[in-house]
Amino acid sequence: MRTRSLALVALTAAGALALGGCGGGREGTADAAAAGAGDGFADDAVIGVSLPWLGTQNWAEAQEMFTTRLTEAGFEPLVQAADNKVTQQQQQIEAMIERGAEVIVVGPVDGTQLGSVLERAAAEGIAVIGYDRLIENTPAVDAVVQFGSLRTGELQGQSLLDGLAARKGEPPYHVELFGGGPADPNAPAFFEGAMSVLQPKIDDGTLVVGSGQTEFTQAATPDWDNAKAQARMDSLLSGFYSAEEIDGVLSPNDGIARAVMTSAQQAGQETPVVTGLDAENESVVSVWQGQQWSTVAKPTVELVGRTVELIQSLQQGEALPEPDEEVDNGQTDVAVYLLDPLVVTQENAQEVFADDPNRLQLLQ
Repeated sequence: MRTRSLALVALTAAGALALGGCGGGREGTADAAAAGAGDGFADDAVIGVSLPWLGTQNWAEAQEMFTTRLTEAGFEPLVQAADNKVTQQQQQIEAMIERGAEVIVVGPVDGTQLGSVLERAAAEGIAVIGYDRLIENTPAVDAVVQFGSLRTGELQGQSLLDGLAARKGEPPYHVELFGGGPADPNAPAFFEGAMSVLQPKIDDGTLVVGSGQTEFTQAATPDWDNAKAQARMDSLLSGFYSAEEIDGVLSPNDGIARAVMTSAQQAGQETPVVTGLDAENESVVSVWQGQQWSTVAKPTVELVGRTVELIQSLQQGEALPEPDEEVDNGQTDVAVYLLDPLVVTQENAQEVFADDPNRLQLLQ
């Protein structure tokens, strides 16, 4: 049994849940952060990393960077991806527990479906760090590292307005709205942030949503599936834009942005102003060439780097640093460590990627 105090906090939380049958667990972020202080663990410990899938560039980068950074730090990395299957992710986390991982980093497939297996990890004294996405409805999470989701959405919404003004003349502008996968807790937050910017412009007539589909439940794209997004865009264009030009589309990520633009092209439409997220290589080139209007960069190197810093604090028996904010995950207040996303347009791409040689070389 691990001896650091985190284990005792987790066991106490588990007992309170079992006896009380209600929410509880850690008594808030301050206690969770303090629980990181203890005996630490071996500097060559196994560190588990469970990613949701490798289907987009940012997750593939995370797999490579976690393996490299954890190895360089002296740890033994166990990095796996779950092919967007909750059951597979649960099994992978179980295997990490069996391997004796001291910390498990989780980018959840579905942030609401991991409570039981993570509570087992906590009972074993294993620290749990959410990566890029909030882990919900469980006390068994010590920290989350992510880029600000609401801020990301706000940037996307404002970028859409900026692109419309730059490329489409005077309003009103005819637009459609897309959201990400409903199982990803970031997706509704992205949409909420964007709508905080866009809703006033819908209300005053600057933006016209031809379909009337302005709720996240209507705009969501199951599983972040590009093909499903393209099928929805095909339907929107045939149903509402057969005699009307579509000026812009709020897209929650780069894959969906490319699907939307393909649909518009196939429908004989001029390229609408389209937002994105993740600064994937193909979309960076598209932005640079003046096709996709913008993307939002969330540098994986920064996200992985911050996560490894937290792991090193735990290894050394130190308390986790003060978080940027506390978020109620339905069971406890989670310590969240935030990084700042950046809008990338043709105008500022070289500046944004000045320290990213791989992406910088795409701007030829």
